[in-house]
Amino acid sequence: MADDLIARYIEQISELIDLPIDPEYLPGVARNFATISAIATLVVDFPLPEDIEPVPVFEP
Repeated sequence: MADDLIARYIEQISELIDLPIDPEYLPGVARNFATISAIATLVVDFPLPEDIEPVPVFEP
């Protein structure tokens, strides 16, 4: 079910932004999208304390 939703989403968005995706590449694009989505979920769901202060300049 989720794979079908991802494939439909990719097809709809590619039409919306006028970015054709060759049907032979659609499964790979869908796999990459699912992977990126899983990684983004980990980042977004990471708990941060309420009193955390953002750093004005990033220095690695």
